[in-house]
Amino acid sequence: MDSANKKIAAPSDSFVTNSNLYQEFLAEREEILKHKWLESEKVGRDIGFERALLDWIRKHRNSWREQRRPERLTSEN
Repeated sequence: MDSANKKIAAPSDSFVTNSNLYQEFLAEREEILKHKWLESEKVGRDIGFERALLDWIRKHRNSWREQRRPERLTSEN
């Protein structure tokens, strides 16, 4: 696990870890890390989390959230 991954440890408070907001944060972070890996592979070097984050937000965040919306509504009912 690299230093960027060590900074975010799961809180011990089950209220926080079970919250929808925290679960969405973790899912989005996972997508950003996947994007970071894919883009780093393309250029042959680590592009860094910040660059991957900004690139993912610009290119993929809206569609990713739209795809998750039905899933969230179904799981909340």
